[in-house]
Amino acid sequence: MKKPINIRMDEVLLSNLDNYTKELERSRTYLIEKAVSAYFDKLDEMISDKRIDDIKARKTEVYSLEEVAKKLGLN
Repeated sequence: MKKPINIRMDEVLLSNLDNYTKELERSRTYLIEKAVSAYFDKLDEMISDKRIDDIKARKTEVYSLEEVAKKLGLN
């Protein structure tokens, strides 16, 4: 189910979006959904990089599979 949202967009960006909608014969909604979906891959990469940095900086503890199994009583 789709839910409506309201966003504010720079006029130039909106103009570019509208040019793409005309050229591709697609709706604003379709193109915005595709853009956000594609950007999630970039965000996942940024989160992964942050987590790796946190591990290197010893801000996050790392547990082996055996340690996790033992804590959960799965021996």
